[in-house]
Amino acid sequence: MENSRTLAQTSMAWPFEEARKILDRIQGKTPEKGFVLFETGYGPSGLPHIGTFGEVARTTMVRQAFSLLSDIPTKLYAVSDDMDGLRKVPDNIPNGEIVREHLGKPLTQIPDPFGTHQSFGHHNNARLRAFLDAFGFEYEFVSASECYASGRFDSMLLSVLAHYEAIISVILPTLGAERRATYSPFLPVCAETGRVLQVPVIERDERAGTIVYKREDGKLIETKVTGGHCKLQWKADWGMRWAAFDVDYEMSGKDLIDSVKLSSQICRILGHKPPEGFNYELFLDADGTKISKSKGNGLSMEEWLQYAPEESLAYFMYQSPRKAKRLYFDVIPRAVDEYLNFLEKFPEQPLDQKLANPAWHVHNGKPPREELPLTFGILLNLASVTNTEDKKVLWGFISRYAKGASPQSMPMVDHLVGYAIAYYRDFVKPHKHYRAPTAQERKALEDLDLALKQVEPTPEAIQEQVFEVGKRHNYANLRDWFKALYQILLGQDEGPRMGSFIALYGIQETIQLIEDALKKSE
Repeated sequence: MENSRTLAQTSMAWPFEEARKILDRIQGKTPEKGFVLFETGYGPSGLPHIGTFGEVARTTMVRQAFSLLSDIPTKLYAVSDDMDGLRKVPDNIPNGEIVREHLGKPLTQIPDPFGTHQSFGHHNNARLRAFLDAFGFEYEFVSASECYASGRFDSMLLSVLAHYEAIISVILPTLGAERRATYSPFLPVCAETGRVLQVPVIERDERAGTIVYKREDGKLIETKVTGGHCKLQWKADWGMRWAAFDVDYEMSGKDLIDSVKLSSQICRILGHKPPEGFNYELFLDADGTKISKSKGNGLSMEEWLQYAPEESLAYFMYQSPRKAKRLYFDVIPRAVDEYLNFLEKFPEQPLDQKLANPAWHVHNGKPPREELPLTFGILLNLASVTNTEDKKVLWGFISRYAKGASPQSMPMVDHLVGYAIAYYRDFVKPHKHYRAPTAQERKALEDLDLALKQVEPTPEAIQEQVFEVGKRHNYANLRDWFKALYQILLGQDEGPRMGSFIALYGIQETIQLIEDALKKSE
């Protein structure tokens, strides 16, 4: 443990770099609240999506890194901003007309269009918790609606009222002229309609803890700022929440950098130090557009898990968090194989390399030992070339390739077989297109056919022969040779390491593939 802690103090893995920032913040001492508090925020106006999960996963990785550096207790709050007034009906929900008539109300006061929970907010909160629970995250769920209604935020809301002028002086310069004229950090909840109102505040009474606002019909209404009668505009709300909870760490997307600065100023005005933070890049969909909860574009968490193990999703979140990445179906196979590669390397690595290995962060320092004779990419191509959705067919090839292999002895491989079949069925099979070889390619394939009839049946020897054939036929770039093999024999533009694939699929079976391709082009 001591050796691990010492090495963690200098590890360049980004979760350890972040954890050291927190340790410096608290000067190595336990905060008065008794623990270091990590926070993630969730806006439940749309269904939970993979970007939200990514924030929780990455925050958890920093928390794990901190726990190796220090024995100070930690907590993670997953906070739902479910008191926000819903501004528009999300595109990807059923029964949108049910929601439409309640626009403007807090999410926890809008009927659930799915018909399963007491409100739309409760439904989406449950969706978030269910996934986080299934993935094994340790967290405490916090509802903003409950915090406002229960009085948990009351003292800090009164502080916002007391520092009203200082707070609006931070926000007003960032607003347009029209918005500046009516801005208030307080959003009253109308007692008659239940809607969250964005209206001008006419009077303030710090002693009574009330404001007077001008309703849209011109009527002046007095209301308390506590007890759930008001909520805060979100930038003020964020800074207030940091102060109320004494948050030590919260990361956010790169698009919120300016908001973080404003909320940090508000937190300081309220007499508290804003948390340490980290700005990650946003995920993009297949078209390079930012993923949106309301649009439902890009991958959902559930969709990823149809085609890959959950650990590969955590690995994807770990990798290059400050780099914008496309998050679409075609990233899955590479993410799976990269994760498996790091997992395989882990047991033999020295301790400093283990701490930098993504598998350490995915598995909280305790990656499992797995026997994985094949990559996911190889399994995917095996499913493709055999054109099967039957696991038993694939296991027939696997057990011949790896003696003693079975679903029982290699459960991880069995899971990967299932994922490979699902991915092949939905994304590869519909787009397979075989092309005929050119005259040059015919000669090269005939040469490869002869070479395979004489080769030693090992992945290395087969791979060498495939290379040699390509060289003999004057491929200046051998990538062009391999791409031709993929297109002609597998019906796709990309494919596996041919030596490993042929050894798995079988030399005689591959020879038959080649001869069938040559016959079709005659």
